[in-house]
Amino acid sequence: MARRADWRNGLEEWIADEIEVIKEAFARRRDGVRIDFVREEGGLAYMYAVGQLLVREQYLNEVLAILGEEPDEREFRRSQPDRIQRVIAGVVLLTLGQRRRNQQFDVPTVLETIDRELGRGAATPNHVLTVSGDAGTCPATEPEQVYNKTEPYPSVCHDGGGEGVLIYMADTGLLPDPERGHPWLAGVHMGNPNEDRDSGYGISPIPPYTAHGTFVAGVARCMAPGADIEVTNAFEVAGSTLESDLVPRLARALGRGVDIFNLTVAAPSRFDLPLLTFEAWLGLLRQYKGVVCLAAAGNSDTRRPHWPGAFREVIAVGALGADWRGKASFSNYGGWVDVYAPGRDLVNAYTTGTYECQVYPYKDEKRKFYGMAKWSGTSFSTPIVTGLIASRMSRTGENAQQAAAALLAEARAQAVPGVGAVLLPDCPGERRPSRACGCCTEHRHGHCGCH
Repeated sequence: MARRADWRNGLEEWIADEIEVIKEAFARRRDGVRIDFVREEGGLAYMYAVGQLLVREQYLNEVLAILGEEPDEREFRRSQPDRIQRVIAGVVLLTLGQRRRNQQFDVPTVLETIDRELGRGAATPNHVLTVSGDAGTCPATEPEQVYNKTEPYPSVCHDGGGEGVLIYMADTGLLPDPERGHPWLAGVHMGNPNEDRDSGYGISPIPPYTAHGTFVAGVARCMAPGADIEVTNAFEVAGSTLESDLVPRLARALGRGVDIFNLTVAAPSRFDLPLLTFEAWLGLLRQYKGVVCLAAAGNSDTRRPHWPGAFREVIAVGALGADWRGKASFSNYGGWVDVYAPGRDLVNAYTTGTYECQVYPYKDEKRKFYGMAKWSGTSFSTPIVTGLIASRMSRTGENAQQAAAALLAEARAQAVPGVGAVLLPDCPGERRPSRACGCCTEHRHGHCGCH
């Protein structure tokens, strides 16, 4: 019997299973980056890349001196160019050198020294970012089986909303020919066909996180069937990536005329500090009039801030439970979460084949899929809000920021006590059942005469 890995001791089984999937996937990367994590109160504080720091450029000389390196930045760049690279204006990625006995510097220990000398926030770990989870809790459930040819839920809105709106999704890529058998995906495409195809497609059994991006795009397109949706394979390593890899991709997308950024990522950080790279990216985003960014709140059932949703400029989306009346048990919450939308037991496009569960208590269970799945998580509540914003934009002529502000005002007006601001799927001009009250959408506003 294989010896239990020591690092798993003290962790809940399902969290340890998720960490193991991510660690093993990164170990297969060609660049050799290894992943480790820091514990907190018997659980998980954050995951990070071993031997790497993100450093604010204005502190780079001081950090190099603390590390015992050449303290002149220009000389260091000239003599060791492979150890430093700019991630985004104002932030660099620094690869740590070797100590005695050829051992690499320990990131948490190095950061403690930098904190004492320069204060917290001058340098941070290169955090691992995971689709709509924190370090090891990505999405709230693994995909669940549904009957062949089951309709999407929430269903497709047929008002043509979202026409002329470009939504950019940083996710796990897109299945090839996504509209085959899923006609509501006809306006969804890859950012770059050479890079953004879902890397799990065609592999048997279906790898974890395969079709996550396709599912997310399908949810948004049901809300805004006329929108143009671009899906990228930003989380190609077991639904995860590094902070230093994602943000340059987002920076390149800024000049493409994007209206709405939909980020299905939620990560805790060291000492709950804002992610350095995202802070710099949001500074660039402010220069683009009317553009809005949404991010999943995460699936850890905590009020601890998760990034990038916790940034003031980002709309953080939590999840409602299956009855649409209360918070989903997995959803993060707190004052930093802006709005809640349905996120439990949604049904949308998936791949075909057999999936083997990776996480306790269903580990090793085999599930057969036929192009659709039921899935839960704040990953899936986020595109509901994204789609509603896009749909309103095309109806009113508002830009994304204006449409988002109006919808958030509406969400606060119909807040659920004990939860917060709530947005539900609602096609303009259609009278549809609403699971929020078991009656109809007009009932929520007192116009249907049901009582």
